[in-house]
Amino acid sequence: MIALLSGGTGGAKLARGFAQLLGDPADLAVIANVGDDVWVYGVHVSPDPDLVTYWLADLIDDRGFGIRGDSWRVMEALEQRGQDTWFRLGDQDLALCLLRTERLRAGQRQTVAQQAVADALGVRARVLPATDQPLRTRVRAAGAWLDFQEFMIRRRAQGPIEAVEFEGADKAAPTREVAAALASARLIVIGPSNPVISIGPILAIAGVRAALADRQVPAIAVSPFVGGHAVKGPTDDFCRFAGIEASASGVARAYAGLIDGIVADEPVRGLPHRLVDTLMDDEPGRLRVARTVLELAAELGAALPPTLLGKVTPRS
Repeated sequence: MIALLSGGTGGAKLARGFAQLLGDPADLAVIANVGDDVWVYGVHVSPDPDLVTYWLADLIDDRGFGIRGDSWRVMEALEQRGQDTWFRLGDQDLALCLLRTERLRAGQRQTVAQQAVADALGVRARVLPATDQPLRTRVRAAGAWLDFQEFMIRRRAQGPIEAVEFEGADKAAPTREVAAALASARLIVIGPSNPVISIGPILAIAGVRAALADRQVPAIAVSPFVGGHAVKGPTDDFCRFAGIEASASGVARAYAGLIDGIVADEPVRGLPHRLVDTLMDDEPGRLRVARTVLELAAELGAALPPTLLGKVTPRS
């Protein structure tokens, strides 16, 4: 029913809001960025799909990543033996990465391997890697090309950012599950994730961009900016690099031709929009933004079922 393009924080929070509103969470398909993926400690880590899954399972740690209440025995043991633990994984987090890695090493697609993680946590919404083919976000800063996690963690996202590339995007294709989700959705939503490094790798897949451009149903973006700034992370820096104004209007221009409306905390000229406090730090906030998206979707003609529209506050 709803296809949501998402990174690992803002989009994941919105995914939880939608899942709580939908009668059947399986009516939600989250198309997640895999440009941040990394191999470390012998396992395949897929940060954004996992964060979406942890949010949907109501297991996310208060830090906004990892699993709540996780232990760190493996990392501690590695450190005691002089190993570099620059990328830290809690024990439960590592165990779920092992589930995915076993399936990948057995020749299964990443989509199938990610489903094993969702199944292990009882998540019924579909968390779909945008592609099963290699796709890696790389950042050039201070004259050096770095994989995304190295830039974010080892370099602490210190710029200046000189270039961004999505390695493998020219050969990547959306999975059949992603293609089906976009083709059958009654509503497509671009979540409030970083437009450059979270949504950018998804839209760099030609088949995904083409599906949005040829859409037959409404598509709505949610601005990642609150009061003219990103809530967390390097979104402001990446948008400045990409020439995207840190405003709802800047986001609307970045997604021109791919959306029919936007939800934001400030007006946008020339595009249908709904105003709402877009901060989603708690459950009421997540539900508030999700409901507002559905309100605008109904206004734009989305064929949403009466049971779902009944959960939306009417506007006069």
